[in-house]
Amino acid sequence: MYRNLLLIGIGSFIGGICRYLLQQFVQNNYPSSIPLGTLIVNITGCFVIGLVYELSGKGTLLTPEVRLFLATGICGGFTTFSSFAYENVSMVLDGEFFYALLYVLLSVVIGFGAVHAGIVFIKLIF
Repeated sequence: MYRNLLLIGIGSFIGGICRYLLQQFVQNNYPSSIPLGTLIVNITGCFVIGLVYELSGKGTLLTPEVRLFLATGICGGFTTFSSFAYENVSMVLDGEFFYALLYVLLSVVIGFGAVHAGIVFIKLIF
């Protein structure tokens, strides 16, 4: 039990740092009317979690501990749906309804597609 919590905690630490660095890089280098840094992080996280879960379903490729570390830890620390929700509420409160809706639609549709792409990618190579 404690080992699993440690794996998740270390993974979350790594994922959170990676999220911050990527989000800041995108926001600083690619200004946009929507929070593009968070969008990129969410889509990337969705793709990676699709890869991890499909790999873990392939028998002995990933142990349950490695899956916890990667999916729950790193991906959990990396993806930013709490930021996503906050940013959408902020846009709505600022009267930016179009951009809030655009951001939600892009995140959900492309995110679902990215999870599926991760699964299909693993199925193609294994």
